[in-house]
This record gives sequence, structure tokens and C-alpha cells, in this order.
Amino acid sequence: MSSLEERDVGVAAAPGSSSAGLGVGAVGVAMEAVAGVAAMQEEVGIRRDGPDSEPDEPPKKRAKVPEGESGKLEERLYSVLCCTVCLDLPKASVYQCTNGHLMCAGCFIHLLADSRLKEEQATCPNCRCEISKNLCCRNLAVEKAVSELPTECTFCLKQFARSSLERHQKEECQDRVTQCKYKRIGCPWQGPFHELPAHEGECSHPTKTGTELMGILGEMDQSHRRDMQLYNTIFSLLCYEKIGFTEVQFRPYRTDDFITRLYYETPRFTVLNQTWVLKARVNDSERNPNLSCKRTLSFQLILKSKVNSALECSFLLLKGPYDDVRIKPVIHHHSFSNDANETEYVPLPISDSVECNKLLAAKNINLRLFIFQVQK
Repeated sequence: MSSLEERDVGVAAAPGSSSAGLGVGAVGVAMEAVAGVAAMQEEVGIRRDGPDSEPDEPPKKRAKVPEGESGKLEERLYSVLCCTVCLDLPKASVYQCTNGHLMCAGCFIHLLADSRLKEEQATCPNCRCEISKNLCCRNLAVEKAVSELPTECTFCLKQFARSSLERHQKEECQDRVTQCKYKRIGCPWQGPFHELPAHEGECSHPTKTGTELMGILGEMDQSHRRDMQLYNTIFSLLCYEKIGFTEVQFRPYRTDDFITRLYYETPRFTVLNQTWVLKARVNDSERNPNLSCKRTLSFQLILKSKVNSALECSFLLLKGPYDDVRIKPVIHHHSFSNDANETEYVPLPISDSVECNKLLAAKNINLRLFIFQVQK
């Protein structure tokens, strides 16, 4: 009898027969064989979905484990779609050079502004091809792809698509930092949103007396008065008899010094029957403004006409009709004469260095000038 026939007889033998010992051995061999097949399946990457899967269901291939450090698809896309300058994923517009290298809007504008300050042609950091607003275009496909990539909420540490993260952090996240509704009367509390109802129920500021609140309300009144003073001054100026405004275009020039410096100047223009010129400079004409992260613009108004008597004026600069730069209205005063025909350089009231870079990156700076002649 062969060994296979002996195993079959052993399995069929009744308990207590002489071949019972052989049947126990066959069961052990079969169990070892099943374990071996399972091990082989694991090696070739075959698995079942779980214990509830159907027996006739074909086995599914195990997901291949990626190699290298960037195991996840998101991490690999991160390295492909990131900005070539800051190496971070773009948060807004994405620009590409003629060879397809990607730059976020902030870095693209910064490169153009640096080239203007250094009097050089802006180039792509990767391939050194020329870049400008005319040569580069936005990559909408990359913008949409980046907006769908997951990112982590800084408050609850959960994953969300980048396109929905801002709304989540502002409106939905239960761990977002919020302030007490009694902040206006001096409550300094800050904490997660889910703790806000409990705090407001126990906040002591609603029970403060009028005397205790007077100091807080006084500070609020001072801020409100400053804003109202600006608006009232503008409305008063609009009532003047002689008012003039014009669109001005600052064009870039270079000084004749050994180390040239960038400055801006407008062509001559006429307002209130007088000829004027505007000049502007970067960082108060410091030696190397391109090495500074903080950038500012200051300007002066120059009267080119000859006048018989002093010309007292108020003036302010605002953004042009087609620009997106943010400029706060600030009113300046000066009495112009033949001996004092130039104002001091005054800061252009832009919000930050990012707005300044937007202006520097443009071919020209387009603003709107208002001049109000004070009647004596």
C-alpha cells in the first residue's frame, strides 16, 4: 500500500481502530500543507477582504507597498507640484515659465520685484529662462490639483482638502481659536470654540459696573474718533471750490551714481491749472533694497509752475481704477511757493511689503492723485 493510500485509510478508520494513530498524523500533515499554502499566498501578495468574504470570490491582489520615503501619493504629488522657489505648495495662483517650472504667486511677484531693484532681467530659478507677466501664464490644472490635496487643520489636526480648509477653520472647526463676545468690554479670554458657551456662561464682564467699563469704552471712542476725523476731513475737502484729480503713472528710472538706485517719476501733468510732477523712491533710497525683506515706497509732490503767491493745498494718493493694491487714505498738507515747491518724502500708505512688491513687479505704477486747493 502506498503512503497516500495509507493516509486515506487512516482518515476513514473508526476511532479506536489500529489505524487511528495514522489518521491523526495525516491531519497534522494536512494542516501543515494548508499553512504552507497560506504562507505562499502572502508571499505572492494574495489576500481576502476579511473573514466575511465569499468562498467563491476570487482573491484580490494586495496593494503594492511603495518604495522610498515618499510612500503616499500625496507626498509624491507634493514634490511635483511645489513652488520651485519656496518649495511649498502654492496657496493661490500658480505661474509657470516657458519650460513649465511652477512658481507660486508670491514668489513670482518677488522675483519680478527683485529684478526691478537690481536692474536685471528676471529669470526662472530652475532653467534661467526669462520670466515676466507677459511670458509666464497661470497653470489652472495645477491650481485645481493642489486645491484637492489633503492638508491638516492647525486646530483639530484632521485632514481636509485645501479648497475647503479655510471654511472649516473659520466656521466649522470645534477647536478653532475664538474670543468671548464680551471682548468689546474688556474680556481677554481666548480658547477653543467648543469651550465658548461654558465661558460665556461664567464670564464676569457682563456684571461689571458702569464705572469699570468707562476706561474700556474710552479707548474704543478714541479709535472711533480717529476714523471719523479722517472721514470728516475728506468730506470737508470735497466741499472745496477748487478740486482736481488725475491718473498718474510712475515710471522706473536709475540715478547716475556709481551705484545706481531705482526711483520712480511721473510725466508732467496739469491739475488746477498748475504743472506738477510726482517722484517716488524705495526704502528711502537705501543702498541695496533688494537685500531687505521689508520694502516701502515714499513719494513727494513737486510744483513745476511759477506762482505769484503761496498755493496751499491738501493732497492724497489712492489706488488706480485697474489696480488691486490696497492703499489707506492719508491726507497731506503743504503750502507751495517758488521757494518751497517740493514736499517732503512721505510714506505711500500701503499695508505691507507684499503690496509693495506688487507695485515694484509691475511695469509701471498707476495711482490716482487728488489735490484740494485751500481757499484763503
